[in-house]
Amino acid sequence: MFYNNFPEELGFKSGDKGGTHSSRTIMFDDLSTIIDQVPPESKHDAYVDAIVKDNALHKDTFSTRKHSAQRLTELYLLDPQAPLFRVMRRFWPHDPKGRVLMALLCALARDPKLRLTASFVLDLSQGEELMRRKITDSLKARLKDRLNDAILDKVIRNASSSWTQSGHLQGRVRKCRYKVQATPHSAVYALLLGYLQGVRGARLFDTGWTKVLDASIDELRFLVLEAKRLGLLDLKIAGDVVEIGFSNLLTPQEMRDARVTN
Repeated sequence: MFYNNFPEELGFKSGDKGGTHSSRTIMFDDLSTIIDQVPPESKHDAYVDAIVKDNALHKDTFSTRKHSAQRLTELYLLDPQAPLFRVMRRFWPHDPKGRVLMALLCALARDPKLRLTASFVLDLSQGEELMRRKITDSLKARLKDRLNDAILDKVIRNASSSWTQSGHLQGRVRKCRYKVQATPHSAVYALLLGYLQGVRGARLFDTGWTKVLDASIDELRFLVLEAKRLGLLDLKIAGDVVEIGFSNLLTPQEMRDARVTN
């Protein structure tokens, strides 16, 4: 579903070792709270201090504060020097409806274990139930003996919660698939992730990142045209030829690092 090139110098994580979903979900409420508490221009240390020293997330113990800071950093970097976080943070105040989709997309880029669950959710039909046994058997085969049954169960439970927070699943016991609603900002963010992986042109409309948006190609084109009107990206469309760039979102070095590989 996702191209295999995950440029770690741009913030992506590859492989299937580690992963926040062994212990936490995408922690969307905590992310929202800390972004509201910390000024946009702040560096990583300011986010950590707000969580650990100021207890902005209202955690009961100091160890829980430190753990929360660590897990949020794992998922979102909380660092304006990293394009995955900087662009999401820039879009955040302008797109309340798209925030959770951008958070999920960032978490997918950062957590290989969450990424392993994506096809099981996104390939479901509207209203179809997510079958835990199918995910469990597949992940066991993929991960071999790297996770014991208890940890694997946590990963699946936390991932299911994350997909529920994003709106792709609904229900408490029986998790069923529902269509989410993309926004121009979340569409640009999904395209950006593909671009950073080295995808170019019209193929940016057909990646694992855009599949998360539950939008058809025509719907994506409409969202991208609106995004261009808002000044969120560079766009040229001439028949079947599509050129998309992010000169106003990425530094020159980041654009060089986002080399064409796919």
